Amino acid sequence: MGTILEVRDLVKKYNSKIAVDRISFDIQEGEIFSLLGPNGAGKTTTISILSTLIAPTEGYAAVLGYSVTKQPMEVKRLIGVVPQEIALYDDMSALENLNFWGEMYGLTGKALKNRVSEVLEQIELTDRAKERVKTYSGGMKRRVNIGVGLLNKPRLLFMDEPTVGIDPQSRRAILDSVKKLNKSGMTILYTTHYMEEAQELSDRVGVIDHGKLIALGTQSELTAQVGEMDTLILHVGENEDPEHLAQGLRTVQGVLQANPSDHEVALVTPSAEEVLAPVVSRANELGIKIHSVDIREPNLEAVFLHLTGRALRD
Repeated sequence: MGTILEVRDLVKKYNSKIAVDRISFDIQEGEIFSLLGPNGAGKTTTISILSTLIAPTEGYAAVLGYSVTKQPMEVKRLIGVVPQEIALYDDMSALENLNFWGEMYGLTGKALKNRVSEVLEQIELTDRAKERVKTYSGGMKRRVNIGVGLLNKPRLLFMDEPTVGIDPQSRRAILDSVKKLNKSGMTILYTTHYMEEAQELSDRVGVIDHGKLIALGTQSELTAQVGEMDTLILHVGENEDPEHLAQGLRTVQGVLQANPSDHEVALVTPSAEEVLAPVVSRANELGIKIHSVDIREPNLEAVFLHLTGRALRD
């Protein structure tokens, strides 16, 4: 199994802002590689560079040896792109949208008709292909969006947050379709801010934050970085002050980190069960009511928390 994508010291600057900060990684043919990070981490900018939409400020990237900056047409023949935004015409049907984009790929005649038919079957919309996209649910629109990215039978598919803003059932269908595509031999670069998606789909994960790739490896390799640490999530009311609670809990024995976010505090501890009672007691002393708690064993969210000092959130 060879390398299909090579990325070296990729940088993208917008005036004084660094959106991508010296990212390097490889993707092997046949794997699902996820970039996991919060909104604004640099995931979409990275995808845009790799798909030849924007030029990097510095660095090198190549698909099967073709440079994304010097040989963009060769790269485009090898990749498919599913953007975060829906790139469809609402007043056209799914069939018409796929025909239009298929023609943009250079498909015509019988080849176009056959490929559109195959894609409609892949995204399970054959029976509603002639209905206008504006009548579709958000999940159905996402499936057509994926279909457009499949028209040219790409060797490497970029999927940028494909489940944003859809219902759980549609999300489940998309995750299942990603696994089917990969099983058929397609290599996928998948970006997400949902920890559970990265855990379910990925052969390897790159954790990205503030434009930097801060960790890279298999899930077992990444979770090994946090050792035997647990994550204890404390949920508080809307009128409570998570920052004040976090500050007070940092002095509790066994609490290694206390990181506040909206209506909750995430604790890193060797044993969540052992610190729970003193944590609740300390919260009571501070006059803050804990509504509920979650105890999580080492996972990708714990890795992000360990590396950045804050929880992974939308």
